[in-house]
Amino acid sequence: MLFGKKPKALDPVDLAQLPQHIAIIMDGNGRWARRRHLPCSGGHAAGAETFRNIATYAKEIGLHYLTVYAFSTENWKRPKDEVDAIMRLLRDYLDEALRDMEKNQIHMAFWGDLSPLDPELRALCERVEFTSRKYDKCNVHICLNYGGRDELLHAARGFAADCAAGKREPGELTEALFGSYLYTAGVPDPDLIIRPSGEQRLSNFLLWQAAYAEFYFTDVCWPDFKKEHLLQAIHAYQLRQRRFGGT
Repeated sequence: MLFGKKPKALDPVDLAQLPQHIAIIMDGNGRWARRRHLPCSGGHAAGAETFRNIATYAKEIGLHYLTVYAFSTENWKRPKDEVDAIMRLLRDYLDEALRDMEKNQIHMAFWGDLSPLDPELRALCERVEFTSRKYDKCNVHICLNYGGRDELLHAARGFAADCAAGKREPGELTEALFGSYLYTAGVPDPDLIIRPSGEQRLSNFLLWQAAYAEFYFTDVCWPDFKKEHLLQAIHAYQLRQRRFGGT
């Protein structure tokens, strides 16, 4: 596991050897707000701006896949006004993404169960995903009402339903076949998972896909996370020798 420090301007990053897929747990919005005596909504607004900047920079440096943990299945337990603020920010961001689609040329997709969302917001998510499908150089996946355990159950139920319908046989099941039932089907597993805010756990994020990911933790809260912090995480990743269980 890799632990973050203050970005160093001299840390070299080989942009020709980027990880293919970086996933980020966007954590620390609430703590950032409390330290500034702001409401939680202020922290989430600042975090949304950080996401805009990091997604744009990821495309600029040539990152192919960026996945962010935006709202978990457990986040519904938060106060209603906080949840409502998060959903408003998401709606604003998606409206902006549609307006700037041609300029940014980023493919956006959503992983998670969108059925509990407000119908208008769900339709907006679907519209953004459909409209951006023609872009493939930079792919941004937003985990929304997502939980790793929930995803595994969803996949298991899908496979079981196909078995019951006679489309599959239980003995056919392999890792690759099971992966085709996940939200992330067709996308390579993350090479690097970054978690800001000082916490050092996955919090139900990409449990299946994180099997061989490298981890990078930093005390910087997400609203303060800059492109320099992303580069420092990539630099730390590039110092690693990945063995995937080998010697």
